[in-house]
Amino acid sequence: MFRKRPPPEEERKVKANDREYNEKFQYASNCIMTSKYNILTFLPVNLFEQFQEVANTYFLFLLILQLIPQISSLSWFTTIVPLALVLSITAVKDATDDYFRHKSDNQVNNRQSQVLIRGSLQNEKWMNVRVGDIIKLENNQFVAADVLLLSSSEPHGLCYIETAELDGETNMKVRQSVPVTAELGDPNNLATFNGEVVCEPPNNKLDRFCGSLYWRDRKYLLTNQNMLLRGCVLRNTEACYGLVIFAGPDTKLMQNSGRTKFKRTSIDRLMNTLVLWIFGFLVCMGVILAVGNAVWEKEVGSLFQSYLPWDPPVDNFLFSAFLSFWSYVIILNTVVPISLYVSVEVIRLGHSYFINWDRQMFCSQCNTAAEARTTTLNEELGQVEYIFSDKTGTLTQNIMSFNKCSINGQTYGERTDQMGTQPKRLDFSPFNPLADPQFCFYDDKLLESVKVGDVHTHEFFRLLSLCHTVMSEEKSEGHLVYKAQSPDEGALVTAARNFGFVFRSRTPGTITTSEMGRTVTYSLLAILDFNNIRKRMSVIVRNPEGRIRLYCKGADTVLLERLHPSNLELMTVTSDHLNEYGADGLRTLALAFRDLSEEEWEVWSESHRFAGKATDCREDRLAASYDLIEQDMMLLGATAIEDKLQEGVPETIALLSLTNIKIWVLTGDKQETAVNIGYSCKMLTDDMAEVFIISGHTVQSVRQELRSARDRMMELSRSRDGGKRGGMEGWAEACFMGNGFQQDQEGDVGGGKVFHSPPLPSPPSSFMDSISGEFGLVVNGHSLAHALEADMEAEFVSTACACKAIICCRVTPLQKAQVVELIKKHKKAVTLAIGDGANDVSMIKSAHIGVGISGQEGIQAVLASDYSFAQFRFLQRLLLVHGRWSYLRMCRFLCYFFYKNFAFTMVHFWFGFFCGFSAQTVYDQYFITLYNIVYTSLPVLAMGIFDQDVPDHRSLEYPKLYEPGQLNLLFNKKEFFICIAQGIYTSVVLFFVPYAVLSNATQSNGVPLADYQTFAISTATALVIVVSVQIALDTGFWTVINHMFVWGSLGFYFTIMFALHSQTLFRIFPNQFHFVGCAQNTLLQPVVWLTIALATAICIVPVLAFRFLKLDLKPQLSDMVRYTQLVRQKRRRPAGCGIGSAWRGTGSVTESRLGARGGSRRSGYAFAHQEGFGELITSGKNMRHSSLGLVSFASRHSSSWMETLRRKKNPPNASGDCSPAPSHASDRVPPLSNSSSVLGGSQEETVTEADQNIQSVPASLSQLEASAENLTCAPVRPQTDSPGGWILTLETVQEALFGWKGAAARGNTSDNQGSPRAARESIQTE
Repeated sequence: MFRKRPPPEEERKVKANDREYNEKFQYASNCIMTSKYNILTFLPVNLFEQFQEVANTYFLFLLILQLIPQISSLSWFTTIVPLALVLSITAVKDATDDYFRHKSDNQVNNRQSQVLIRGSLQNEKWMNVRVGDIIKLENNQFVAADVLLLSSSEPHGLCYIETAELDGETNMKVRQSVPVTAELGDPNNLATFNGEVVCEPPNNKLDRFCGSLYWRDRKYLLTNQNMLLRGCVLRNTEACYGLVIFAGPDTKLMQNSGRTKFKRTSIDRLMNTLVLWIFGFLVCMGVILAVGNAVWEKEVGSLFQSYLPWDPPVDNFLFSAFLSFWSYVIILNTVVPISLYVSVEVIRLGHSYFINWDRQMFCSQCNTAAEARTTTLNEELGQVEYIFSDKTGTLTQNIMSFNKCSINGQTYGERTDQMGTQPKRLDFSPFNPLADPQFCFYDDKLLESVKVGDVHTHEFFRLLSLCHTVMSEEKSEGHLVYKAQSPDEGALVTAARNFGFVFRSRTPGTITTSEMGRTVTYSLLAILDFNNIRKRMSVIVRNPEGRIRLYCKGADTVLLERLHPSNLELMTVTSDHLNEYGADGLRTLALAFRDLSEEEWEVWSESHRFAGKATDCREDRLAASYDLIEQDMMLLGATAIEDKLQEGVPETIALLSLTNIKIWVLTGDKQETAVNIGYSCKMLTDDMAEVFIISGHTVQSVRQELRSARDRMMELSRSRDGGKRGGMEGWAEACFMGNGFQQDQEGDVGGGKVFHSPPLPSPPSSFMDSISGEFGLVVNGHSLAHALEADMEAEFVSTACACKAIICCRVTPLQKAQVVELIKKHKKAVTLAIGDGANDVSMIKSAHIGVGISGQEGIQAVLASDYSFAQFRFLQRLLLVHGRWSYLRMCRFLCYFFYKNFAFTMVHFWFGFFCGFSAQTVYDQYFITLYNIVYTSLPVLAMGIFDQDVPDHRSLEYPKLYEPGQLNLLFNKKEFFICIAQGIYTSVVLFFVPYAVLSNATQSNGVPLADYQTFAISTATALVIVVSVQIALDTGFWTVINHMFVWGSLGFYFTIMFALHSQTLFRIFPNQFHFVGCAQNTLLQPVVWLTIALATAICIVPVLAFRFLKLDLKPQLSDMVRYTQLVRQKRRRPAGCGIGSAWRGTGSVTESRLGARGGSRRSGYAFAHQEGFGELITSGKNMRHSSLGLVSFASRHSSSWMETLRRKKNPPNASGDCSPAPSHASDRVPPLSNSSSVLGGSQEETVTEADQNIQSVPASLSQLEASAENLTCAPVRPQTDSPGGWILTLETVQEALFGWKGAAARGNTSDNQGSPRAARESIQTE
């Protein structure tokens, strides 16, 4: 354990079958240890870790102080009991977690592996495998270490592996041994193998390996294609042998298992700040009381020195004050009880279990439940302002289906005939016995074209059956299983299969197909593989007749420019078809071919071989050789593949938009694809004022486009809010004057002059935040690279954050993380990232909250996430229900916790002024010990775990309820000081009321009650009753557990108090329990109960009065939701007539297809796709023989609901005219433009005169109740103002809650942003 770590390696040398040689390098063994402790180290290491927490160290310091008799007025157990309890609970939790890590480690380390030792295979545990050993792997076995593949049972030294545990990808990959070792398949031959491998040191690069094999005086290059990494599973391969290169912690799997960055919530950070403030407050109180002690000892205490001298260490009043300071620090330390931190963790754990147990977040299709993978971020789910989402596999299903195609200018695939009816699904089985029965296609014209032998159609599907890197496995006669690197390729090869061109098998040099029932074998001459830069792939094949042909498929933007000029007419027609397919939201590819002569092939083949052997810039040389041959091609047609939206995506995005959450889609797809998916999932809507596209290729052009977009936003905002534009104009004027412009040169902004002037300052955030209207922003990948530069960050953020929806296209994984970090840096808002693939991991880790979707791209995103589930639609429940509840509960818990502890502790402070500042406590030491861990802990835990203000379905129906979390309204510094003030007020009442009453009170027999113990019991009892009544008032949702804990805690208090004052304990511990029968005697006095009742009333009645007034005059959103629910129940309205059902009734999305948008194309080659298996195939290394969308987004209301609900009586200008009522916006879809106006149709506001006699809205719930008799749930419809006064309805309330009006009002939604006067529609109350 304490062995000195060897120096870092510069290179690794491994000799096969020579343990003695390899051991001198002290390479790590294959034993892994992810656990943190063992039996000997657990206690010291765990305690060391726990005392790194400031709070634990603070309480340890207090414990040490309490052990000093001169300054401690409390017994040591008042601190050590809670501290030991906290440390024990944490230690048990850590020990349990580490036990499971030990168990997992032992399970892995004790797996069996076959190791070649002295010429024979012996079973060894994984932990005993050493670097340099040769091991045998069998089918479906995990690879024990990072090994160099030496030989395989498959031809050509091939083996197939699955790497899901490494990178989350479930498709099979191919690895091949070095040819010189491929024949060493026999253990006897391998026992004599003594080759030496020199390679790179251990690292975490999963896709890279660089090394050399030296054997028999020759050198052989090694690459990642020769390696089998730990964590992989051997598939479809009987057996293989490998040489161990990296073992245990040096393997790439373990090198990538670094700890995830620890995330803290904003409440955690605030709580740390508040605790520091409380520490400061504690020191101030100690100083005040110490000064009081010094004054008292000097002025009064000196008079008693003759018979009440100071204790021996104290010789003057200053030293007495010094000791008194520390004594009061000990007594008053309960303002920050240690139980606070344990209670917070228990509450978070309970919230995590609620997420795990939520049946409505369980996906029955994939049998996957939601999982909270962390317990520290639950309340931050209720404060999210920005969501960053991947597209493919997150918003879409990543399940591709062949939908349409264009062949020689003829389009196929329409699902409706000329009569408008949908034809039947085609049955391919009579025509093709090898057809896939799950393939769906409806257009029989294409099948007829294949049957009649159309040359172009045959060549089209021949290309699809040959131009790919799909692996085929024929499990039984005619039962083919395709393994494709991407769903796109699988869909295209399956389409060719059903139309009679069946890909059967391949070898390193051949492809075998079945064409219209006839088996044809093509010679595979070359594969020009796909990558993200080329955006296309090609194959060169020789048919049985000896003709050489190149087949190519790729993105239309790169393939159409490589066509022969004779294709111009066909290219025009096909481009129109591509536009139509793109408008339908389909992923498109163009197909082409070229015939090659023998001479052309020989010349190109030689240049290709030369490029492949290059040691420097090999990829660039290969790409240049590919470009030479992929020219002058003949166009065949195009394909269109459908990637369906996941269930519930439009509804979820529309609902989240109503909560003022801004959604960013960061995708690797092309712009057209991303824009169409944006419209389909209702991120971009037809009601948006404008959608801007940022597509500049230089920093200057990107800056100019961002400024133009921002200017246009402010222009539209000023046109709507004419009376509020002065501030923005002042900013604009300052910008123009600062750049050498005159005021009358405003039109020059956006022109070339800006490029030569100093950069314009970004507008103040207040101006940009005040922009009303809904805008969309689309940013291309090359433009985003410039926008993320340091001097462009502020411009980009200010423009983007003024938009409702942002789509970034062609984004790399690194850029995804950079965008998230940018928003975190500039907006200080809570961010959430959601994705399903390995390319989303960096984004998920960068965001405050990471959510992984277990989809088609493996589980890598899930492993890196904080929360995971199976469907994007569950995000609305995670945020609006669990997140909002968690935030609400944590805030209520903290407010009450600080209140009850200040009420408890400050009594000591007031008592100090009446006890000569002698550090005497009011309560007995047992009450001080048990107050936070027994008497008041369980009720607040129950509230923190179970409380809710409205039911879950109401949280989804009223999304505006989510806004208090975003604005951090429920627990902030203001709320903290309110809680502290209430606690101090309660302490004043609890001290001075009993002090005043009992000082002159007597028992029935005339004995005075003004003794210390009676006062202590009366005050303690009143305190427990007051805080219990307060928690009862604070609890909004009562369960059996709440009742048990609240009233049970009161019962515990009286039971323990009577027990502590009983004769039984006195007989057992006569030195500890002196006050026998004091509790019984005190609580039998009526005046004591009168005192307790009076103190309770004085504490609680003001709270009740304040809450009733607040509820009546300024209710919160949740109060209004509960009130409207009660009104509905009173009037016996049908269930579901609220905003939720109106929302559900506005329409439905019968197909999850992308919405129609003109002039867009979607490439089937997405940016995130990886390189194919082309090089591997051509080198002979991989073959074996054998519902509904909302109509608009919510406006952001800066005012409260009541400010929205109230209509000002006085007009806003001298003429008496109110803000103009917005007209209905045009239904025309706003066209996309490069940062210019894309408003179409009627975008001008129609100014209408407002009524002069507007009456103010009733502002109280009592007045609302008077009108409740006429509240109805009629369909929402726009109406004009009633001429006689204000019209107040449930729908007006709903507008205030949502910023949304019904389906019929979608026409004027886009124009009534920002002003609380907009949108007057209602059902009149009488």
